[in-house]
Amino acid sequence: MRFGINLPNFGAGIGPDTLRGWATTAERLGYHLLTVSDHIALTPDADRRSPAPFYDSFTTLAWLAGQTSTIELGTSVAIAPQRHPLHLARITASLDRLSGGRLVLGVGVGWARQAFQALGVPYHRRGALTDEYLAALRVLWTEEIASFHGDTVHFDHVHTDPRPARSPHPPIWVGGNSRAAVRRAALYGDAWHPLWPQGPELAPALKVLAEDAAAAGRATPAFCPTIPLALTARPLPDRSRRLGQGSIEQLHADLVTLEKLGAQYVGLNPDVGDQRLRRPAEADWGIFEQLAHSVINTSSESLR
Repeated sequence: MRFGINLPNFGAGIGPDTLRGWATTAERLGYHLLTVSDHIALTPDADRRSPAPFYDSFTTLAWLAGQTSTIELGTSVAIAPQRHPLHLARITASLDRLSGGRLVLGVGVGWARQAFQALGVPYHRRGALTDEYLAALRVLWTEEIASFHGDTVHFDHVHTDPRPARSPHPPIWVGGNSRAAVRRAALYGDAWHPLWPQGPELAPALKVLAEDAAAAGRATPAFCPTIPLALTARPLPDRSRRLGQGSIEQLHADLVTLEKLGAQYVGLNPDVGDQRLRRPAEADWGIFEQLAHSVINTSSESLR
């Protein structure tokens, strides 16, 4: 099992020095993946959860690629229906090529309704648009001259070079916990990427994921969740907590659970949604260093 960090690319105290510090610290400590959040239009609904300054996800990843050498870089998650697939394909292929094949593209449908209104994208069609854009993206990544005709997107004879460094394309991690997200991951994804899942929901959802993939004639996508890193001095009641919340012992137990469910990557998110609880970056780095010594750089057997 591999481990990632979802660094906060927004909010008070975030800037070039902090972002660089997150990336170099994560790579030095042996974490495998660094992800950032995504918003294009920081409307009031989005700003309440992820306040300004908000650094653009792909620009940030491109810059961090030059500050690092081995750690994978990803989005958790890019709002797919807010970007035309021709634009998204160009950005991602260029970033994967320039980073030496280190891009992981996490995608989701988005939730901030006001942002969709600001961008002129129909909120009620965001799921259908995401499905079509993912289909178009695969064509653009794998064909030298691409054509595509869908319900919304139409293009012919588009030259695609540079194509991604990874073959046949960077991994697509489909985010979301809903039934529709599981279906989307089975049809279009290389991984299902639930965000802040609750333990009891995972085994049934993974069974459905496998069934949907088999029905579509595809291999079952990988399981790559992100959980909050919300450590407490004392254990929390299991009935009222999510995975990743509670004592260090509870976190260890949660990682064992995820490993038994087949998780290939587990992302840890230090931003728990309430900006009043944000710690200085240096404090977070200390926590991740402690985890690196006790969990990340040890064998899977040590989790048991």
